[in-house]
Amino acid sequence: MKESIFKAYDIRGLYPTEINEEIAYTIGLSYGSYLQEFCHKKKCVIGYDNRLSSPSITDSLIKGLLKSGINVVNYNMITTPMHYLTRYIENTYGIMVTASHNPKDDNGFKFSFDYLANARGQMIEDFKNYTFKGKFLTGNGLIEERNIKETYLKYLQDNIYMANKKLKVVIDPGNGVTTTIIKDAMQLFPNIDAHYICDENDGTFPNHHPDPAVEENMEMLKEKVLELHADCGIAYDGDGDRIGMVDEKGNFIMADKIMIIAVKALINEFKNKTILCDVKCSKALIDEVEKLGGKIFMNRTGTSFTESATKEKHILLGGELSGHIFFNDRGPEICSAIYAGLRILEILSKSSKTISQMLEDIPKYYSTPEIKIPCSNEEKFKVVNQVKEEIISQKLEYTDIDGIRFNINNGWGLVRASNTGPNITVRFEAQTNEELEQIKKEFMDLVLSKLP
Repeated sequence: MKESIFKAYDIRGLYPTEINEEIAYTIGLSYGSYLQEFCHKKKCVIGYDNRLSSPSITDSLIKGLLKSGINVVNYNMITTPMHYLTRYIENTYGIMVTASHNPKDDNGFKFSFDYLANARGQMIEDFKNYTFKGKFLTGNGLIEERNIKETYLKYLQDNIYMANKKLKVVIDPGNGVTTTIIKDAMQLFPNIDAHYICDENDGTFPNHHPDPAVEENMEMLKEKVLELHADCGIAYDGDGDRIGMVDEKGNFIMADKIMIIAVKALINEFKNKTILCDVKCSKALIDEVEKLGGKIFMNRTGTSFTESATKEKHILLGGELSGHIFFNDRGPEICSAIYAGLRILEILSKSSKTISQMLEDIPKYYSTPEIKIPCSNEEKFKVVNQVKEEIISQKLEYTDIDGIRFNINNGWGLVRASNTGPNITVRFEAQTNEELEQIKKEFMDLVLSKLP
């Protein structure tokens, strides 16, 4: 087992060289022991996505869990948000076997040690150290098989208040595990005329990479929206917790703009008008929140960090550029991309405006997508620290909660180490294209000069 598979908020790696059945068994043995020793839990819940390696990995994981003496409730193939709902219902912690939006040959484990979110930061480090010590409990746990489908559908139905306006929507589950539930979910709402692409359950993701935060993965959705003259298009990632959108004109909408739609519609209903975003989000979101009388809490990137902060601080809406959007104002918050999409459709159903019209009056900024610069896991933090020292020496205004985000020349830049892969992530934004290109060139050159 390589230490490098333990990331900032999950365990993830290439199957079968980094993640395999033997490692899954050890993780199960360790997790079951850890829950009993330190969390005083007698049972845990398990689910898995539709990657080809997930069933066999899950079988080995469960064998390890049972050997540790912990009881297992197996919900089988489900989305990650459905797994979060099982944790809530069973009042315990658990493991979801998934590599989320990663390529088809990756796999991994999202797991929890509290009720706020998946394990993160020091929790992962502590669990890694415990696992490598190899001193596990031995027992004979029991296993039950259960189904969460109807409970999840009721959760959606009880927390979405759709108006009667008819909406034509194109849905792209990207051949991920949301294919197993999305049609049942959309049929709950008679005003939604749903059309589907990439809707076969296929863990090889044959049509495109399952990450709706990347515009090139949304081309099929754009084309179908325009072909059908749909009101919008919605896409999900491989395990169902990231959302992407396309407006009625076929324009890609990044997650921070999806949040702006929600903020404009909902902030006046919120007593707590603090909105959480991660360091990658556009200043347009910050401007809009402040214009509407709210304030921004900027957080480090990572779904576990975003979700835990949203809940701890009783923030009613939080999100990050990667497509995780947290509505914390109705029912249990479970980071469901299907639910987030339905909340936006609810807003659309109550408005005379189109999606593009909802966004036409927001401040205009020019920005790059996330740019990923390959850099080994061993070197990436060192490089980011060197860049940070250089930026601080320039006496720029900055925040360093996650890498460094700095303001310069009517714009800003971000340089941070990726939580999930051997990359440095950079992003730039400015009020004009010319300023954007200047900022991008100067600080891309700076980052590249520090690479080993």
